[in-house]
Amino acid sequence: MFESLGQRLQNALHKMKGYGKITEENIGEMMREIRLALLEADVNYQVVKEFTQTVKEKALGEEVQSSIKPGDLFVKIVKDELTELLGGESAPLNLDGSPAILMLVGLQGSGKTTTTGKLANFLRKKHAKKPLLVACDVYRPAAIDQLKQLGKQLNIEVYEEGKENPVTIAKNAISYAKENHYDYVLVDTAGRLHIDDALMEELQNIEKEITPQEILLVLDAMMGQDAINVITGFNDKLKLTGVILTKLDGDTRGGVALSVRHLTHVPIKFIGVSEKLDGLDSFDPERMAGRILGMGDIISLVEKAQEAIDEKEAEKTAKKMQQGKFDLEDFLSTLKQMKRLGPLENLLKLIPGASKMGLNNVKIPPKQMAHIEAIILSMTPNERRHPEIIKASRKTRIAKGCGLSVQEVNKLLAQFDQMKKMMKQFSNGNLKLPF
Repeated sequence: MFESLGQRLQNALHKMKGYGKITEENIGEMMREIRLALLEADVNYQVVKEFTQTVKEKALGEEVQSSIKPGDLFVKIVKDELTELLGGESAPLNLDGSPAILMLVGLQGSGKTTTTGKLANFLRKKHAKKPLLVACDVYRPAAIDQLKQLGKQLNIEVYEEGKENPVTIAKNAISYAKENHYDYVLVDTAGRLHIDDALMEELQNIEKEITPQEILLVLDAMMGQDAINVITGFNDKLKLTGVILTKLDGDTRGGVALSVRHLTHVPIKFIGVSEKLDGLDSFDPERMAGRILGMGDIISLVEKAQEAIDEKEAEKTAKKMQQGKFDLEDFLSTLKQMKRLGPLENLLKLIPGASKMGLNNVKIPPKQMAHIEAIILSMTPNERRHPEIIKASRKTRIAKGCGLSVQEVNKLLAQFDQMKKMMKQFSNGNLKLPF
């Protein structure tokens, strides 16, 4: 997400770092580049105009201390204003109800039903409490079946009454949730191809009946500036509490995210970062501004690792690495834990300076990881613990067992051997880093 915009902004700011002082002339040059980058990213024209004007005024009005380089100061001003544009501070969900009721609304095709499942999964993992999914989209063919399938995959119950009145379904679902001690109720409502009076009236009736703590608009980030009209249309009738932007992992310019809060005053609360059912992240304006400007997002990286990685297992593996006893069974265990973190290319983008190192556009085919697993699983436990015993005949057997070539088996063993040598050098303190 934001790759093109981020690269353009980073290039402009890099030029500024080369200047000895901030002047009207070089600020003007920078602002032209930043303006073009934002407009190309489909940021609303009025937002771009206000943003560049504010940055220019602050940059020229700041007194540069002798200890601060002018370029660093300018980068800080841009990051602060970008953070402000994105909402300033993160907007947490209101989960005070018993149960807390979250109503998800949106146009057809925005990914609303899938997002309802993702949000239920997110809340369960984060708060270790029990969510209930409610099927109130009785018009779209297979919408109820889709939600039931998601519920089955996530092992989360789905409340449904078929094609009955959605208002009645929502009301009955709340009673059911109270009786069965559910903590969260997530109501998946019907969408249309456009905003119409019938859709809004039904949503208003559901809102009156269940009084949700949150009314979240699920919005496709790829729809461009028309998204602002959609938010305004829903907000005029429902008083939205937040937006969930989906498909930010797709080929999108990201301008909607930079325009939403400023133009509608509705906060972005979550973003969809992958198609997987754990591909939903809380939206934090400061962290997102850091990502756009190539500063990375180490906090998010650490949080993901804490969620997915078994601490005791990680400590055990680290000790074996230090002792030079790391084997292919440990490697397989590490791979499985890494898979829980989500697509590896998404994690690489969180590293500071990822774009400069060429990590922003790295594509790691899922097949590649699957091939590594298949090769290791085709080995005997003794071979995994002692890969040095794997000679020609064993390699042939392993290759046949996993349906791959002997060359691929050789490649994995050579890479693993190289990795072990590097670990040994790290533990001995002999490895010199290239920077």
